[in-house]
Order: sequence, then structure tokens, then C-alpha cells
Amino acid sequence: MKGGVSSYTLPPAKRRWRGLVIAVLGLVLLSMLVPLVFLLGLHNGFHSTSGGYATERQNSAPGAIRIYDQQSRSNNGNHSEGGRSKHIDDLVKKLGPTLPKDFRRDSVKPAENRSIGSPVRNELPKPAVKTNNTRTGVMGEVTQSVLQNTSVGGRGKVGVTGEVATNMKVDDDSEKSCELKFGSYCLWRQEHKEKMDDSMVKKMKDQLYVARAYYPSIAKIPTLDKLSHDMKQNIQEFERVLSETATDKDLPPQIGKKLQKMEAVIGKAKSCPVDCNNVDKKLRQLVDLTEDEANFHMKQSAFLYQLAVQTMPKGLHCLSMRLTVEYFKSPLDMEQSLTEKYLNPDLHHYVIFSKNILASSAVINSTAMHATENSNQVFHVLTDTQNYFAMKLWFFRNTYKEALVQVLNIEDLNLNDNDNKATLSLPEEFRVSFRTVDNLARVQIRTEYMSVFSHSHYLLPKIFQSLKKVIVLGDDIIVQQDLSHLWSIDMDGKVNGAVQFCAVKLGELKKYFGENRFDENSCAWMSGLNIVDLVRWREQDITGYYQKLVQERLSGEEGSFEGATLRASLLAFQGQVYALDDTLVLSGLGHDFGLDVQAIQKAAVLHFNGNMKPWLELGIPRYKVYWRKFVNRENLILSDCNVNP
Repeated sequence: MKGGVSSYTLPPAKRRWRGLVIAVLGLVLLSMLVPLVFLLGLHNGFHSTSGGYATERQNSAPGAIRIYDQQSRSNNGNHSEGGRSKHIDDLVKKLGPTLPKDFRRDSVKPAENRSIGSPVRNELPKPAVKTNNTRTGVMGEVTQSVLQNTSVGGRGKVGVTGEVATNMKVDDDSEKSCELKFGSYCLWRQEHKEKMDDSMVKKMKDQLYVARAYYPSIAKIPTLDKLSHDMKQNIQEFERVLSETATDKDLPPQIGKKLQKMEAVIGKAKSCPVDCNNVDKKLRQLVDLTEDEANFHMKQSAFLYQLAVQTMPKGLHCLSMRLTVEYFKSPLDMEQSLTEKYLNPDLHHYVIFSKNILASSAVINSTAMHATENSNQVFHVLTDTQNYFAMKLWFFRNTYKEALVQVLNIEDLNLNDNDNKATLSLPEEFRVSFRTVDNLARVQIRTEYMSVFSHSHYLLPKIFQSLKKVIVLGDDIIVQQDLSHLWSIDMDGKVNGAVQFCAVKLGELKKYFGENRFDENSCAWMSGLNIVDLVRWREQDITGYYQKLVQERLSGEEGSFEGATLRASLLAFQGQVYALDDTLVLSGLGHDFGLDVQAIQKAAVLHFNGNMKPWLELGIPRYKVYWRKFVNRENLILSDCNVNP
């Protein structure tokens, strides 16, 4: 003791225990505070989408997709879209068509208001009717068209963009307007639309909208605190119920009493002296938000549909990988000495461009099965390096009666084309939409689906220099009759024997062809089944003319390769198309749900053009049976890869 001050200190062991106790208490306190802070943040970040409380802050309900910011929308006359919708648009654009800007520049007037449900002006400026774009037989009507590249399972790009004119009254149904913008997705959606028993749910939503519209005005009146409190409770209760149910059968019991209670609250609100302009403004905001949310979900669904039809199914990918691995493990000599038959011009040569093993196999199998003579049939399958070895092994193991199958890797062929390696491109498929405006400003929408040759098809004369004639088959067709008679057709010196597609006249597409001369009354033609006279092709230099047309477009300011090849494909065979019998090929099995069964059974060739290919899960079920019967589903490797088309 010095100076009366104690010098006593705790022993070292007790000091250590005190430190441990403080640390434990601190951890316990943190373990209580952290969940509390998290719950408070979760509550503030995921508040219910009332849209009608005093703060008027628009947030998303738990698990929902956030829609657009309400405050920014009120300051934007055009109702610009929010983040997530923009994200979907960006994804769509990345997978979208690469057509040049001038393809759509003059075809359709862009919408000023991008909301699907925005008001449409009834007045229409009187159009300047021109002779070359007026539909025959309809006075005073103007035809406008939009060309869009569609996606095909495992090929091409995805095209789901579109433009809508707001200065016309659409006299057609909403599905036609949807098809103009989103293509065959709308056909698929309409076919798979489920009928829902949700009349009570719709009534609840209607009451909820009205209550949300009145609530901000009621909440500002101090004398109506009780009504404001009751209205807020009812709004929250309706939001909770609607977040957990979509049909009437899922509604909780006593829902009738809740509806009556809400009706009574709304009735009291309507009897109160509130500013009708504020209620009207709030209701319009809610309608716009709902329309934007529906628009977002439509775009999202269309994007997912396009992604599904573009992606190669997992089973087919497995099949290709398994065959490739087994090819390099196999000690068999697959290089058979059949070169003479492959190059013999006296035989019947069929050419197929494909990356799909099962699809090309079904084409060959159906053609060989219906042929009266197989010993003179030679099939040439042109593919890329990625699928070459798998196809090589598949067609070595599988036989198609006496027909021969040659697999060629187009990337390894020496075509002397400026030392550039050729790349495989499959037939291009496009959606063409026509909008006809009559004198009463009514719009009729018509959408057609067509397919044309790709860049690879114009290499045929170089690939098969010793052959005189070939029949080009698409990998999305099925043959139901003998095609031997096609070899004896006299095409009167024409180069391309094809089925004409007179639903699309070249005159209707005049604006896309620039100053090139062509017959406006001539029909477009379809790929899928084409008789090609290679001798006349070389004499007419179709390939050179095609490449010239491509280069002319690419030299323009807004040229793109895909848009240039489309124009060139439609113009290259002007005057060189021999029209085959229209009943020979039935097209549309990849997009048209309404084809006649008798017409399908009578057709010699079925063409599954469109997005819904038969090997995809999204393929039209009633048409798949015609394709499935030419696939050997008992093949062991198909079972191992779970391929069940």
C-alpha cells in the first residue's frame, strides 16, 4: 500500500477467463443482431406490391420479377421499360437476326409507345397507293412486309424482334399481331394454352386494382383514418392470397366474405369526396405497370421458346459425342473403295446438308424404303468437322437397303475458292409478314414461312464436278413415295426444279431487292426438295451471279452477309426455276397446327419447315409420328443416350 492506493491486480489466469467471457458475450450479441438486421433489410427490400401506399414505392413481392420503376414512368411519356425487360431485349438482340437495317427501315413504321396495350390512334394518314405494291383485286389497299430470320433447332440465329405501327386499326385477331412480332412462338402458345377456372381470381384482381387506385387519395384525408386502415388491410390480404394462388380451386375458404368486405370498403371509398383526377391517374399507372409486366413475360417466354428450338437436345448431343469417341476407338477400315460409284453420273445422287445425325438418317431411310430400286441410289451427306466422325461411324454401321451413303466434311474439301476454307451453312428459313391496309384503315396481317438455299448450296458445282444432276434434300423432310420419276423430268433447260411458293410474290418484296430487275409476278420458291441441273448451273454461272449479288449488297453502307445472301438467293434463279407439282411437297409441319391429315398422307414429301422440328421436344406431336417411324429407336446407342423423339 502506497499513498492509500491498493496495488492489487487479478491473477493472470483470471484475466484470461474475463477476456473469454467478454468475447463469448460479444458473439452472442452479434448472433442476435445479424439476423435482426437481415430480416429488417429483407422486409424493406421485398415489400408487397401495393403501389398505393403513402410512399408509393413500387417493389416486388418475394420471388416475383421486378417490374418498372413507377416514378421514372410517370416522367416518361413513352413508358420506357425497366432493367430486367431491357436485359431480355439485350439477350434477344444478341441472338437476333443480322439482317441489314434497310430490310425493315421502310417496311413498318416503328411504334412511338412500346406498351402492348397502349392506345392506338384510329386516324390513318391517307396512303399514297402505288401500282407495284397494291394487292391484286383489292382497291385502295397497301401491302407492307417484314422479313425476319427464324431459328431452327441447332442452326441459324434467333429472330424474335418486330415492329408495330400505332397509326392503324388492327382488324385481325391478337394472335396474328403476336405472330408478326414473335413468330411461331405465338402459334405454339395458342395451341398449348390451358383453360383455367379463375373467374374468382380475376374478380379479386379487379377489386385490388380499384382499391389501389383509391387508397392514396383516401390516405391523405385525416378524417378517414379508419377507412384508410381498413382499405390497407384488405389490400394486403388480397395481395397475400393472390401471391399464393392462380386458380379458384386454390383459394382459401371464406374467400366470399373477403370479397364482400372489399366491395364494402370500395363502396365507402367511392362515396367519399376525393379528387377523381388523382384516382384516374393512379389507375392508369397501375394499368401501365400491369401491361408492362405482361409485355415483359411475353418477351421472356418468346426468348425461352427460341432458346429451346435453337439448342440441340441433350440426347442428340450425347449421340454425337459417343459416336465420335467410338470412331477413334474403332479398328475398322471405314474408307471403302466406292469412289467410282460416288462419282458415277449415271446413278441417282441425293445431296443433304446437315449437322444432325438422326435427321439425315431419317431422310435417307424414308427415301430408300419407298424407292423401287435402291442399287442406283447414292446419298452424299455434307457436314462440318464437329459432326463428321460421328456421322461417318453411324452410316458405316447402319445400312439402308442397297443404297450407298457418303459422308463429306465440307471444311476439308479443296474447292479452289481463293484458298478460303468452306464452312457449312444450312438452309435459311425466314418469316415474312404482310400487313394490308384498306380504305377504312383496317389492317389484315398475314404471315408466311419460307426457306431458301444457303451459301453452301452454291458450292454444289465445285463439290460434284463429275455429276450432271443431283436432288437436294433438306434434313427436315420425310419421303413417303418413290422419287425415281423425278430423274426423268425434262426441266426445259431450267436449273432449279422446285415447288413454287406463290403465297409470296417477289413484287411484294420489291423494296428489299433494290434496283435489280425481276419479274414482280413470279412466285418465290422453296428449298427442301430441289432438282438441280449442274450442267446448266455451270453454263449459266449461277454461283458467279449469286456471289456478284452478295458483293453488291455488302459494298453498301448498311449491308450484312445474311441479308445479302437472302436477296441473292431470291434473285439468282430468276427465270431458272422449273415449277414442280404443288402436291409433291407439303410444307408447314414445323409451324402449322392445322394441316389436313388426308393431305399429309397423300403428299410425296413432308417438309417440317419452321421452328418446331420433329426431333425437338417442342415439335408438333400429331406430326411427329410421320418422322418417328423412320428412326430406329431400338438402336442401343440411342437407348444409352436416352434419345426418344
